Parts: sequence; C-alpha cells; structure tokens
Amino acid sequence: MQLFALVSEALAGATEALLSNDPSTGLAVVEGDQSVDDLTSEVELMVWRQIDDESTPSTALRHLVGILLILPELERSGDLAEHIAQRAVTNLGAEMSPLSRGIVQRMAEVALEMWRDAADAYGDRSVRAASLDEDDEEIDILHDRLTGEIAAEAMPTAIGAQVTLLARFYERLGDHAVNLARRIEMLYGPA
Repeated sequence: MQLFALVSEALAGATEALLSNDPSTGLAVVEGDQSVDDLTSEVELMVWRQIDDESTPSTALRHLVGILLILPELERSGDLAEHIAQRAVTNLGAEMSPLSRGIVQRMAEVALEMWRDAADAYGDRSVRAASLDEDDEEIDILHDRLTGEIAAEAMPTAIGAQVTLLARFYERLGDHAVNLARRIEMLYGPA
C-alpha cells in the first residue's frame, strides 16, 4: 500500500509542478523516485525470503507470486511520474499552450482516479479491473487529442516533442493502473 501511495503522490506532485511552473517541486519528485525504487527492492527481497522459507504455507505462494507481478508495475509507474517531474524541472509547463495544459490536467485527474481505484482494489482485496476500462478509454482519447493539438499548433518542435512524451507518460500510467487491477483481480478473485 505504501508503494501505491508513493506513486500516486509522485504523479500528483509531478503534475502540480508541471502545471504551476514549479521546478523545485518537480526536482523533489525526481529525487523522491529513489524511495520508490528502494521500497520496491526491499519488498521484493522480503517476498523472495518468504518463498525460500520452507515453512511458508503453499497457500501463501500464490499471494507472494502475485506481489512479484505487481511490483514492476508500481516501480515503472514511479519512473513515469519522475519523467513528468523532469519536464517540470525544465519548465515545460510554461511553454505549453493553454489547451495542452488543460488536456494534461484532465489526463492527470483520470490517471490519479485510476490509481486510487487500483490501490483500493489491492487494499480491499477486491475486483475492480472492469471499472477502469472506461477511464483507460478516456485517457486514450485525451492522448489522441493532445497529440492532435501538438500536430495542429505552431508549437516549436522541441516543445512539441516533449509534450508528446508527456501524453505518452500519462497514457502509460493509465495502462499500468489497468494492468495492476487485472493482476489484483487474479490475485484476489476466484481461483
């Protein structure tokens, strides 16, 4: 649960830094990614120790393998939030058009909602993968709108390239939330 929280906080902080033109907050998110990496490694080692422990009941192995499948999704999502924060550090938000900023804001809102749902599914041991499909579709549509905005606008090429990457980062964050919800469903759903 702590990893879910760290990634969600990084995503929110990175977006806030980007859209409020706050490089110092962006830098704090970039530096904070090491916490996600460290905790991921720590949890992974704990899981492997439990798997190696001969006294671990076989019924717990399914859960432990599920955790091993979830960890890379969390770690990669932390990296994506870091990539967004890196763009905030370069003050990309100030270079974006108002429409681009609005689309990014909405993508972040949807992604954060998806992350809350995935975290809640893990915490409650519940099945919610299907409920994320509609949000994932919205992020995909927003991704297309943002890339269309970039193509249609006389945005400098370097700025357009960075905004295109932003669109992809948010779209991937949505995909990771869906993947997590599906893995959680496999872990806690009917066997």
